[in-house]
Amino acid sequence: VNAQQLLSLQKNYVMKIIGKMTIVLAITITGCTNQKIEYPVTQKCDQKDDYFGTIVEDPYRWLENDTSAETAAWVKAENEVTFRYLDKIPFRSEIKEHLTEQWNYPKVSSPFKINGRWMQYKNSGLQNQSVLYLLENYDDTEGTVLLDPNKLSDDGTVALTDIEVSNDGKTLIYSIARGGSDWNEIMFMDIDSRKGLDDHLKWIKFSGIEAYKDGIIYSRYPEPKKGDELTAMNENSMVYFHKIGTRQSEDALIYSDPSHPIRINSITTDESGEYLFLYGSEGTSGNTMAFRKEGDKIFTPIVDDFENNTYLVEVINGKFYLYTDIGAPRYRIVAVDPKNVARSAWTEIIPEDDCVLEGVSALHDKLIAFYLKDAHTLVKVFDNNGKYLYDIDNDGVGSISGFGGKKDDTLTFYSFTSYNVPSITYKYDVDNNVSTEFYRSKIKFDSENYITKQVFFDSKDGTRIPMFLTYRKDIELNGKNPTMLYGYGGFNISMTPAFAISRLPLLERGGIYAVVNLRGGGEYGEEWHKAGTKMNKQNVFDDCIAAAEYLIGNKYTSPEYLALSGGSNGGLLVGAVINQRPDLFAVALPAVGVMDMLRYHKFTIGKHWAVDYGTSEDSKEMFEYLYAYSPLHTIKENVEYPAVLVTTADHDDRVVPAHSFKYAATLQEKYHGDKPVLIRIESQAGHGAGKPTEKSINEIADVMSFMFYNMPKKK
Repeated sequence: VNAQQLLSLQKNYVMKIIGKMTIVLAITITGCTNQKIEYPVTQKCDQKDDYFGTIVEDPYRWLENDTSAETAAWVKAENEVTFRYLDKIPFRSEIKEHLTEQWNYPKVSSPFKINGRWMQYKNSGLQNQSVLYLLENYDDTEGTVLLDPNKLSDDGTVALTDIEVSNDGKTLIYSIARGGSDWNEIMFMDIDSRKGLDDHLKWIKFSGIEAYKDGIIYSRYPEPKKGDELTAMNENSMVYFHKIGTRQSEDALIYSDPSHPIRINSITTDESGEYLFLYGSEGTSGNTMAFRKEGDKIFTPIVDDFENNTYLVEVINGKFYLYTDIGAPRYRIVAVDPKNVARSAWTEIIPEDDCVLEGVSALHDKLIAFYLKDAHTLVKVFDNNGKYLYDIDNDGVGSISGFGGKKDDTLTFYSFTSYNVPSITYKYDVDNNVSTEFYRSKIKFDSENYITKQVFFDSKDGTRIPMFLTYRKDIELNGKNPTMLYGYGGFNISMTPAFAISRLPLLERGGIYAVVNLRGGGEYGEEWHKAGTKMNKQNVFDDCIAAAEYLIGNKYTSPEYLALSGGSNGGLLVGAVINQRPDLFAVALPAVGVMDMLRYHKFTIGKHWAVDYGTSEDSKEMFEYLYAYSPLHTIKENVEYPAVLVTTADHDDRVVPAHSFKYAATLQEKYHGDKPVLIRIESQAGHGAGKPTEKSINEIADVMSFMFYNMPKKK
């Protein structure tokens, strides 16, 4: 008897069945919920591509068309299957309700000052977007609402992405993103009257807002063809000056470079506005740098290749203080005389250290330097000549951020957080090196009940890899703890400790949250980064596999209780690793992942990732390397995969959802086991930034429920 017939029997006859039989019937129905899932039939096309003589089929190429009716129908059908599965998880609503309760506490940013105006972000608890407040001074605990992005849409899907204040302190300039897209619009508001101005700038991506003279400097792209806004390649970045009170069509072009269409161009100024600094990038690492003094027409190059990373800290005593990895893979600070920018004339201010220098703030004749030591933050203070003065104490192994301000400021703020420590904001007296607690998170979470520790293990080639583990102190490490292993491993991005409400459903239920610092990241500088790129990318997957084996071998968990999670480049990680070692995991959670390594560079900003990945068009050798690990192309038949929940969103124009669409369709086609292989496609959302609170809670509850439901202990 099938499930539908049993439900009909129960409905019509249950009152006539004795109690014992009722129990038997209920058990039978429960068993039927674990039937093999019937997935939508995804149509195939006869698409084949020739890569250096190798023919590669791409039968789901049609899913790359995100605006077609056929793709929309497929998305609808897949979501129906996914949510029908999620709806049957008995504890899903409990997780969602409890997570909502935990999320509902006031969230307050550090106060900050821009061109004489003190501001702060606040969220009362469950507001979809945080609200920008204007303060009388840094210690104004109330403030008044300056801009509430929740009023810009009915569903909270318009996010505030950046703010600036005009040089005269009168105008708020802010950028917004709609539906999670990377496309931004810049708006203007009179601060005192709260009245919006008519200025409206569009087709902006990967651009800051730089107050300059009586307007702003910003970067934009040409308007894309209608229908291609979320998929077409982003080319021909241009830098403009916009005078407040004028139309965008009147903006003055400062710089463009049509001969290098993929190059992203941007301009910043020093604090005084005396110099313009032009940056060019063709990837996620490596940049050119040039400068132009006010009144000049030509930019003078400082760095003219893409082999290294170099950025301005500030102009100090007439010299450009630069943060650079030129001659220092763990970075250093140098001073450059604008009259002689030759490298041979550079003066070293802060030399390379054993730890990685992450950045520097210039405040009141001090250089506040952030270092990474085994993926957690140390802060050291130097004078402007590079003389070491002292450390800034912190509360343990965690991450420190902040220290914003101008060169003359003697007061600033910074924050400390760790996996088991919600954010704490400190006021810092620059002259006296005194930190005073300013604000502590009001979340109902007792850090004393949890532990975060760092462990080290050897990867396949003997490289020493660090990993952070967070869990409740009272759990027994018996190999049966639900564990989420999270990794990224790319683009010089460091995975450093930070508290997140999203992990509480796991930690409170006796689970373990593990974050592994894979090669490809920036935890140990450029050498560590390069060791996980291009023809070294397999190192990243080997590191992750070794992390899973460490957790299993040391009885933190076992394959039946281990989930692998990652987003974006981390989604690629999940897809590649479970294709290589599906036996290690019970659950796989690839989010907004780069799954098609042969075609990723053909969409939006994808060409910029070639610095890390290489492309299938570079050479036969590079194609074969990519083809050998590409998650889409290495899915195996007759293999027992973990339970898989792919997550993506319809407005993701960073990693277009076609990656996840094609990957999920292929996995559903080739996997014939009993575990679920599902895709959850969010609407009116993008790569992750700016996602409304309500959507975030719903997605986290679904992901956590799916994970627990596919482990022996269903919490």
